[in-house]
Amino acid sequence: MMMEKLKLNFVYSFLFALIFVSTTFAQTEDQERLIDDAERAKTAFIADNPEVEELFDLSAGYVIFPNVGKGAYILGGAAGNGVVYQDGNLIGFAELRQLDIGFQLGGQAFRQAILFQTQSELDKFKEGNYKLSGNASVVIIEEGEAKSVEFENGRAILTMPKAGAMIEVSVGGQKFDYKDLN
Repeated sequence: MMMEKLKLNFVYSFLFALIFVSTTFAQTEDQERLIDDAERAKTAFIADNPEVEELFDLSAGYVIFPNVGKGAYILGGAAGNGVVYQDGNLIGFAELRQLDIGFQLGGQAFRQAILFQTQSELDKFKEGNYKLSGNASVVIIEEGEAKSVEFENGRAILTMPKAGAMIEVSVGGQKFDYKDLN
């Protein structure tokens, strides 16, 4: 009788630990979808500009925002969620927020990736409240157009239009927040 109680307690303890561990380390469905979208976005960046693959490989880490939406009527804004990688491994999630002012009209969707050349630049991003000014150098990758991409100020910033049209002469910047995977 005592042995059966011990076995039962062990089984309950094991099941509790299994459930606890699986819920602690499992991503939500939204996070899993975001991770899949980020992987597809990385593949698209590389397919449209093969030299980008080497930059991904050489970087200390990178963040990919697979779906950024932007809209404007004089005042504009953009937002998106991203996935952060260090040495090719998933380490967290990020949010992108942008506010612009100037002559602008329309809406568009695009992908964006920021590749960090050094660990210290990636660490700055991971500290949270990371910002890019309106004059940050961005390479726009469009289908069938290979462009030279290189690190500048410790990072390389890529964007790829997905849909929409926008007329824009504006000033603004992007702000990013980071959250660890755990």
